[in-house]
Amino acid sequence: MPSEGYSYETGKIPTFHAADYAVFGCTLGISAAIGVFYAIKDRNKQTTDDYLLAGRSMHPIPVAMSLLSSFISAITILGTPAEVYVYSTMYWWISVAFIITAIGAGHIFIPIFYNLGITSVFQYAEMRFGHPTRVLASITYLVWMMFYMAIVLYAPSLALNAVTGLSLWGSICAVSLVCTFYTALGGMKAVLWADTLQMMIVYGGMITMVAMGANLLGGIDEVWRTADEHGRIVFFEFNTDPRMRHSVWTVVFGGAVFWCCVFGTNQAQVQRAISVSSITRAKLAIWLNLPGMASIITISCLVGLVIFSFYAKARCDPVSFGIISKADQLVPLYTMDIMNEYHGLPGLLLSTIFSGSLSTISSGLNAVAAVMLEDFVKPMCCKGISPFRATIMSKIFVIVFGFVSLAFAFLVSQLGTMILTLAYVLFGVLGGPLLGMFSLGMLFPWANKWGGGIGLATSLALLLWIGLGQSITGTSVVIKPPVETVGCNWNATGFSRAETPINVTAAPGHTTTIDFAHPVTSAFDKYTGIERLYTVSYLWYSPIAVLVCVVVGLFVSLITGIEDTKKLNPKLICPAFDIFFPYLPEKIRKPLRFGVRHGEYLPEFDSLAERKERINSLTVNEAIPVVTANGSKAAGVDNRAYDPPQQTHL
Repeated sequence: MPSEGYSYETGKIPTFHAADYAVFGCTLGISAAIGVFYAIKDRNKQTTDDYLLAGRSMHPIPVAMSLLSSFISAITILGTPAEVYVYSTMYWWISVAFIITAIGAGHIFIPIFYNLGITSVFQYAEMRFGHPTRVLASITYLVWMMFYMAIVLYAPSLALNAVTGLSLWGSICAVSLVCTFYTALGGMKAVLWADTLQMMIVYGGMITMVAMGANLLGGIDEVWRTADEHGRIVFFEFNTDPRMRHSVWTVVFGGAVFWCCVFGTNQAQVQRAISVSSITRAKLAIWLNLPGMASIITISCLVGLVIFSFYAKARCDPVSFGIISKADQLVPLYTMDIMNEYHGLPGLLLSTIFSGSLSTISSGLNAVAAVMLEDFVKPMCCKGISPFRATIMSKIFVIVFGFVSLAFAFLVSQLGTMILTLAYVLFGVLGGPLLGMFSLGMLFPWANKWGGGIGLATSLALLLWIGLGQSITGTSVVIKPPVETVGCNWNATGFSRAETPINVTAAPGHTTTIDFAHPVTSAFDKYTGIERLYTVSYLWYSPIAVLVCVVVGLFVSLITGIEDTKKLNPKLICPAFDIFFPYLPEKIRKPLRFGVRHGEYLPEFDSLAERKERINSLTVNEAIPVVTANGSKAAGVDNRAYDPPQQTHL
């Protein structure tokens, strides 16, 4: 126990010691050093493939760690414990949802992107649905990622500012500049290895929080008992109502689709997954995330339970007491409360929060640079840009958007939602329609360009309406479980008992009537009419977006004339039945390809690189296949005079 007492006893929050600042600064410095190292090491490699995709030669383990760290960010580190503290452990089911996500991402989306050999996922959108859809999708993604990076940048800075006295905009600028620096210098390799280091810091820090807290409270079984008595241990809520904030169905199925937005079609994640040397390794990198996701979510939930038990035993909720203003600040408050005497340790543990931010922002900046280069610069003005100039331009984009993220952080500062909920809403409103477009293109070969574009636009419009409508009207059917403040030292604050903040659930001295074991969790009948639409759980936003995009896209395609599946490039369509039912007889699987010519050699769809590779592989006297204008294969051309090393002309 600190010599001056805990925060709920003193009404004051311990601040950083000089040793904490030193440790915190070292974390940022090491990440920056990784960028410098790879900038020097790869100074002679100036292609965009090296800079944006690490030469497609990375090992699956750092790629898996980077995939995990990119979206196991400060939002998870701060938001998941806060979710458990305020509501319950139902969110843990998201780790089960990732099994479905890994199947979808690893066996449907990533293989198609990998086999196409593309840098930006939105190149697929143009191949399948045309240029206008590609532009709309790319702009949507840029807005999505800028807001997401701003949340990741602002939220931890706000939390640490309120609890440690660390300068709010000073820490925001420091993290943004360090991320921009090492991402611009070192490219994808720097991002991958920095992410791996930061993920190790995150694991170590969160395990330490659980271990020290459990030891202080009398063991993990005592933590569990206290949380259970107060209604925070909830795992089996099977209510099927979509307005239920967290049920098994909502978290598992809604969460699975949400994470598909992240791991299956988000440029930042796909860019990492395809940076390995083979499709098998790309799938392995996705599946290696399964134990990582399950473990980090489980540890985060345990951190939430330990924090809840710590303050529940004191019978003082720090948010209601007024020590902090939001539940998202609980992790740094708890850290400073129990570890303040160990100078340097709070700095090390709270650096886990910024490690999560560093990994996410660096991944986002790298992805945004790739999208700007591949989807705007090259198609619109610089088709013949040299690899060297393209790499320089990518670095400029990283720097520019690093500063733009600061402006978006100011916009996020005006929002008041819990960061975990805010991030999921953002992914559902903007990421869900994009997942719907890719799902429509890869799984429904009949969809045409009109269906793809209109389906995406309709899904975006509807989800923006729901998301903004809920935010503007303040619609909510969720009632938070009760907390206590009777143990707070009100004499140490500027409040008297009669002046306690309005969010106090139980006034001091009146806690005996609280039913912790059976708290009210919803008020479904509170709204009528259109406002009922706004009461749908935020985890259903992504599935709704996908469903609307697919249904509208197919309907429009049917009206405007469905795609001729025989003329489609089979690389653009997922052979779902061949992947998931490979042991079915061919006579059953063939009609289930719906006319798409999977398994056939179709040279008209070969990329330039594939054509070069095929020509160089030809042997003397081998016939070169000739493709006629209508796509049929003519008789072979004699190759006896062909000498690849001297006469390769495409």
